[in-house]
Amino acid sequence: MPLAQPRTGVGTYTFELARALAAEAPADEFELISPLPYDETVRDAASVDPTPANLQLTYSRPNLLQRRWWTLGLPSYIRSHPLDLFHGTNYEAPLRAQCPTVVTIHDLSLLLHSSTHEARAVRRARLLLPLMARKASLIITPSELVRNEVCEHLKIPRDKVFATPLAPRRMFTPMPLPETVETRRRLGIEDEFLLFVGTIEPRKNLSTVIAALEEVWQTTALRPQLVVAGKIGWKVDKVLAQARQSAIRDHVRLVGFVTEEEDLRALYSSCRAFVYPSVYEGFGLPPLEAMACGAPVIASRVPSIKESVARIVSATDYTDLARTIVELLTTPGARKELSERGVAYARNFTWQRTAALTREVYARALG
Repeated sequence: MPLAQPRTGVGTYTFELARALAAEAPADEFELISPLPYDETVRDAASVDPTPANLQLTYSRPNLLQRRWWTLGLPSYIRSHPLDLFHGTNYEAPLRAQCPTVVTIHDLSLLLHSSTHEARAVRRARLLLPLMARKASLIITPSELVRNEVCEHLKIPRDKVFATPLAPRRMFTPMPLPETVETRRRLGIEDEFLLFVGTIEPRKNLSTVIAALEEVWQTTALRPQLVVAGKIGWKVDKVLAQARQSAIRDHVRLVGFVTEEEDLRALYSSCRAFVYPSVYEGFGLPPLEAMACGAPVIASRVPSIKESVARIVSATDYTDLARTIVELLTTPGARKELSERGVAYARNFTWQRTAALTREVYARALG
């Protein structure tokens, strides 16, 4: 469950959307339902920035007969707590719901890039994704790219699928460089560093970043550190071995999942460049958050990013990435221009806008 662990992309989407929906519609009641206890980072965020009064965080612990949450536990909860509408924010919804259902499909990587996932997850997705898509009243995707893929690969009518973009969290704004020093010193981060944020797994393509940085070190006098902020995912043995055996291994810093949002803001705000050559993304929230904090972004073709506000590189060509890194690190004017464009661009994305678009989908489902 996305809010029963430290918040990655889906957890951020679920929590921020719920808060924005509740603020957008104060006369309506909203409820986040989880069969597992909420992670302490979620509770802390709710206490620091209180959730609206019309949003309730519910921990519904299933009994022995309800351990199968989607088929037994959740339908049982809905029967005893009637809902007008249920929104499954992480690909799934109860198949026997007694109300309209909306399902968010964030991407189709499990189907289209199955080799980057564990076999068990792929088998489950091949079984459940088409079923969930057919059963849902309506479907939300984070981008037109995923909307098109859902219609094509899951054979869903186009008028049943709606694209609603994500947004950076409100606290992600540029932080003055002196205010970032404490975070960087505590995490063992040098002054000159490149930043990657995301779960370490094959699709994120961290191996290309390491190879590119080796090229930079071998061919120039530049000596940037690579900082990787994210939890260890799956199929990571190869990339972790690459990092350990690399000639720059002492300058690859894995800081793990950054739980404090102010720490992450400090890293976004002080990196020389944010690097994100993902093989496939349904939206691409980390580069947009980096832009909101003023980081110059180097990325592959991510749906949330336009070429005018980032340097676009091949996802798998490490020499192309190395050349772009060198260009930005040696051209302060280019970094400044990208930073300013990125900040302005990120302002176009807000959770209020996402909530408004989502409410339109709810209205259609209820109608």
